[in-house]
Amino acid sequence: MSSEKSGSYPIPGIDAAEVRRLHIQGEAWAEDSSAMLDRIGIAPGWRCLDLGCGPRGITPELSARVGDSGEVLGLDFSEPFLALARQTAADNVRFVQGDAYATGLPEASFDFVHMRFLASTSGEPERLVAEAKRLLKPGGILASQEADGSTMACFPPHPAWTRLIEALVLVFEGGFGDDAIGHRMYRLMRASGLSDVEYRPRTIGIRAGDPWIDYLPDTSDSLRSVYIDRGLFTAAELDDTLAACRAHLAHPDTVFRSVTMVQCWGRKPG
Repeated sequence: MSSEKSGSYPIPGIDAAEVRRLHIQGEAWAEDSSAMLDRIGIAPGWRCLDLGCGPRGITPELSARVGDSGEVLGLDFSEPFLALARQTAADNVRFVQGDAYATGLPEASFDFVHMRFLASTSGEPERLVAEAKRLLKPGGILASQEADGSTMACFPPHPAWTRLIEALVLVFEGGFGDDAIGHRMYRLMRASGLSDVEYRPRTIGIRAGDPWIDYLPDTSDSLRSVYIDRGLFTAAELDDTLAACRAHLAHPDTVFRSVTMVQCWGRKPG
């Protein structure tokens, strides 16, 4: 596999906090992801690929559905993420280091290809769709779960929340900052020639005490070096803003609405 990575994923480091954030994010979306897989009809014996799987992805949900006769492959550019994923993987799951935009995997070798929050963080969705479609067998299904960040809102509002949101959008320009990218995947899939493309947007409501309550400050903390390098915050300003946002989110009267996860899937003609 190539040592050069395509795309522009902006979070620079991989540490315990980032791994924890991604695991909590995966658990938060597990119910909606499972509902999508049930509607698609992932079946025993299928060969599935999770592009940009990170330390978890949806590999556990796929593993349970394909059974001993099936296989799940998780692909990510980060070998440290993959090493963590291998520690708890089932026997029908394996992981490989690679570039989601140019995997080098054999053409027409999967029944199902999935990507979540990949185009919305790394960009170039047309290339991702083309590579994923190449990897599908005729009749295989491509599924995408991508973000529309415009729905993120805190109730009641707070200046620290607002400032962190504004910084996040600036960093993810062309990715998270493209509020339409999740919905645009529907058009891209149709334009690629996939048939029967489905569309299912989902949001999550979070209250104080819920596991995902620190989503925004945790994500912002993972972007610390980027924020400081770009002059969006000084180190002290970021610490103060994170503390103020966390204190507000911890108040029992505070709730927030997540990004919208736009689920789209379609079938490769065969």
